[in-house]
Amino acid sequence: MKKIDKNSIDPEVFKLYDAYAHNKMERREFIEKLSTYAVGGLTVASLMSFIMPNYSDNIVIKADDPALETETITYQSPDGGGAIKAQLSRPKNAKGKLPGIVVVHENRGLNPHIADVGRRAAKEGFITISPDALTPLGGYPGNDDDGRALQSKRDKNEMLNDFIAAFNYLKNNDECSGNVGVVGFCFGGWVSNMMAVKVSELKAAVPFYGGQPPLEEVPNIQAPLLLHFGELDERVNAGWPDYEKALKENDKDYEAHIYPNANHGFHNDTTPRYDDEAAKLAWGRTIEFFKKHLS
Repeated sequence: MKKIDKNSIDPEVFKLYDAYAHNKMERREFIEKLSTYAVGGLTVASLMSFIMPNYSDNIVIKADDPALETETITYQSPDGGGAIKAQLSRPKNAKGKLPGIVVVHENRGLNPHIADVGRRAAKEGFITISPDALTPLGGYPGNDDDGRALQSKRDKNEMLNDFIAAFNYLKNNDECSGNVGVVGFCFGGWVSNMMAVKVSELKAAVPFYGGQPPLEEVPNIQAPLLLHFGELDERVNAGWPDYEKALKENDKDYEAHIYPNANHGFHNDTTPRYDDEAAKLAWGRTIEFFKKHLS
C-alpha cells in the first residue's frame, strides 16, 4: 500500500472525517465523498487506512507499566445505569495522598488512546480515573465506528452525570487528596466545560476542543479553566467568541490557546490529525495547570 504523506492530503479530507466521526454523515456517504480524493495512485482503502486511528502502534504508557498501579474499578451510575467501569491509575509507591484527575473520552467510549492518556497523567504524579460511559451498553466494543454508534444511543446528560459520579468517587478515594480536576477531549471537552458548571468543588477544568456550556450557566463556574482549540476546527471554534465574552463578563478565571494550523483532535497521536508541536505544548500546559491548581 502506498505510504501517504500527511502534508499531501487535501484539508477537506480531514473535514470529511470530522463530520463522519461526529455522526454528521453515514459511512456510505463518507466513503463516496472520500473517493473524490482518491487520486494520484491513492485508493479509498488506503485513505481510509491512513485517516483511521492506529492504536496498536501508538500507545505511550502501557497498561502494565511497572511504575504505575493500574486497575479496572467500578462505581455506580446515578441514573440507574448500574455499575460504570473505569481505569484507575496512580504512581506506584506514592508517598501521601495524590491530587486527582478525571479523564473524559471522546464520543466513542474508553478507547485505548484515552486510557493511555489517563496513564500518562498518572505518570505525572496524579491519581486518575478514566471512565467508560459505554459500560451500560457493554463497554467500548473494540473499534471506534461501533463505539460511536453505541455512544449515540446514550443520553449525553446521563453520561455527564456518570462522569460527575467519577469525580465523587475519586474525591473520596483514600489515596486522593480531595483536590480533583477534569480533562476531556471532544465530547469529553464538553463534559469538562459542563462539570465546571455543575460541580462547585471541581478545582480545575481542561477542555480540549470541547463544546461550550449554555451561556446562562457560565456564572456557575467556580473552577479555573484552561481551554485548547485547533485553529482549523471551525465547528467547535464557532461557539468560542460568545463563550469567551460570557467568561469575561462574569470575571471567570480562564486561559485559552488556539494552536495554529491544528485540526480538531490534534492531541490524538493515533490519527493523522495529530499535531506534534501543538499536542506537546498543550499537554505540557495541562500538566503545569493541574500541578498549580490541584496541589
